[in-house]
Amino acid sequence: MTGFSSHLEVLKRLPGTNCRECRQASCLAFSVAVFQGKKTLVDCPYQEADDSTDPRKDAGAGSSLERDMQLALENLRRQIRETDLAQAAQRCGALYHQGEMTLPCLGKPFRIDAAGIIRADCHVNRWVSFPLLNYILDCTGQEPRGDWLPLRDLKGGADWWRLFGQRCEKPLKKVIDEYTELLELLVEIFAGEPAPDLFNSDIAIVLRPLPRLPILLCYWKSEDGMDSSLHLFFDSTAEENLKIESIYSLGVGLVTMFEKIALTHGK
Repeated sequence: MTGFSSHLEVLKRLPGTNCRECRQASCLAFSVAVFQGKKTLVDCPYQEADDSTDPRKDAGAGSSLERDMQLALENLRRQIRETDLAQAAQRCGALYHQGEMTLPCLGKPFRIDAAGIIRADCHVNRWVSFPLLNYILDCTGQEPRGDWLPLRDLKGGADWWRLFGQRCEKPLKKVIDEYTELLELLVEIFAGEPAPDLFNSDIAIVLRPLPRLPILLCYWKSEDGMDSSLHLFFDSTAEENLKIESIYSLGVGLVTMFEKIALTHGK
């Protein structure tokens, strides 16, 4: 009745910032409500009314998406302005000095001021900026327990794990297949550490893209005609420190950086 084939089709048109201005708990919850006919796309403040009635239109095209993303980013910055950064730094495992938080993300220091402006020595793309700001807002300070789960077993992972596999695990496996020797470099860059004897994998590395959001990378080499395999695992506390949509976005940002490193250092 809504014209969408699934709620995931709706989700692709949303900014993924979980701003809650639609009065839903997250963009994922909003997408389900739209698919069920309880909400319409126009209820999202970042959708243009003249586009929202036709689900067949490409919401990702041209300047419209960029405008929506910028509006969503401004909303996150507004929430940061209303946040006590000093207290947030304690929750997030970050440093606070003279009105600015310094937060390690993907192995690099990112500086966030009271206006929500992010500064770093590298390019800050949206795959990093959105989960970074959401982490500051949502992190409860829960310390990881060391209980590792695949994304599908996280509370909100059921609707995301297939897309996560295609967009994160599959391209990352391709990189490691071609440049296995880069893993040592990645451990250094991303403040990782070896984690032997986990899931009987040939290589197991714990990466820390955010202080309280570790990721376990397990890689099995090809053997006896069997293809190689790679899976990412998350601590059971992951969603207490970052919403599932931002965990996915952070994973994409991580893989994007891996691919760039491979192109630079792998040949």
